[in-house]
Amino acid sequence: MTLVRRTKTPPMRTYPGNSPEAAARILAIALVADGHYSLVELQALDTLAASQRLGLSAQALKEVIADFCRDLLQMAGGEWTGSHRMDAACRLRLLNEVTDPDLRQLIVELAQAVVELAQAVVEADGHLTDGEAQLMDTLSRLWRQPASAPGPQRTPR
Repeated sequence: MTLVRRTKTPPMRTYPGNSPEAAARILAIALVADGHYSLVELQALDTLAASQRLGLSAQALKEVIADFCRDLLQMAGGEWTGSHRMDAACRLRLLNEVTDPDLRQLIVELAQAVVELAQAVVEADGHLTDGEAQLMDTLSRLWRQPASAPGPQRTPR
């Protein structure tokens, strides 16, 4: 009889709910939804003042992105897969770290703008990759809020 030793997959790091870091990680998920991110996408974040709008420094935003990529690598045993192959339960847990409707709306707007800016700069063919489209669909389905339900005001940290 052969015993198979199972090693536990290291978990994603956690951030406080509705924190700038939790919001930034969702942008990181969007950045690597197609399996990679580029300088063009990072420049798009700078153009959009994404870090300031989330309440982070530009360096802190880049650190959250780098940490997310490291976590993805660890979870995949060192194989780079991008966020489109992330376990659905893990993705849902990360998305649920942000519950503030106003913060959710900001993330969706920033993610869409990054994709649009990146596509414009590299003269993309006008469509999202499957991974990017899947993430945007998940965000809109999961975070759909009735228009009449006002959310709490977001205050910068």
